[in-house]
Amino acid sequence: MRTIAVANQKGGCGKTTTAINVATAFAALGKKVILVDLDPQAHSTLGLGHNPESFTRTIYEALTSIDVPISKIITRTAVPCLALVPSNVLLSGVEFELITLYGREYILDRQLACLSDSFDICVIDCSPSLSLLTLNALVAADEVIIPVQTHYYAIEGLKQLLMTINIVRERFSPALRILGVLLTFVEDKTELSIQIQQQMRQCFRGLVFNTVIHNNIRLAEAPSAGESILTYAPKSVSAAEYKALAQEITYVRA
Repeated sequence: MRTIAVANQKGGCGKTTTAINVATAFAALGKKVILVDLDPQAHSTLGLGHNPESFTRTIYEALTSIDVPISKIITRTAVPCLALVPSNVLLSGVEFELITLYGREYILDRQLACLSDSFDICVIDCSPSLSLLTLNALVAADEVIIPVQTHYYAIEGLKQLLMTINIVRERFSPALRILGVLLTFVEDKTELSIQIQQQMRQCFRGLVFNTVIHNNIRLAEAPSAGESILTYAPKSVSAAEYKALAQEITYVRA
């Protein structure tokens, strides 16, 4: 099972939007996909049409109880081939419960190992912080997608995340690699957005995906409908871009 974390400690960069839509795009390619919502805000759970408070067990129980395998909390979605491990606000307290636990960085990795024969791809939607939850995601992952909004301050935040990934490689997971930096909220008619794109490609070169995600009202509307952009507006520019991203990951950056 190929495991991809979608991570950035900065909020508002399109992280959850990317996690939902790239997971759906993988499913559209015929892959068996599991999306793990590792954010206490539960936006991936909401974005796929589920009420986070309706679940009796979520990823929180899988992380805090050895008696709850992650396979028991998987739920179906309206998208064929796409399953979800839901989250809710209880996840915000998980760090306090695990703070004294030895090997706490490997809990998610051990849980996901049980799913390796059932799915082709696992996508992890990380919390917007450099927390124990994000650390668990990075340790469990083979690869990382870093969504970055085309704003100046995003470059500084990206440098901090890259340092964190290097620390994870050194201490926990030497094989972890950056799959790519994904430019989001791109505005082709805005000079600042164009300049930031150029700076990103000059600074990070081959790390930056060829595919970019443009700012689009349909993409912003989709979560309120509890759908991915591929089902909400399948003929939209954003749907085409996330399909292109999945293709680039599958065939170019495999």
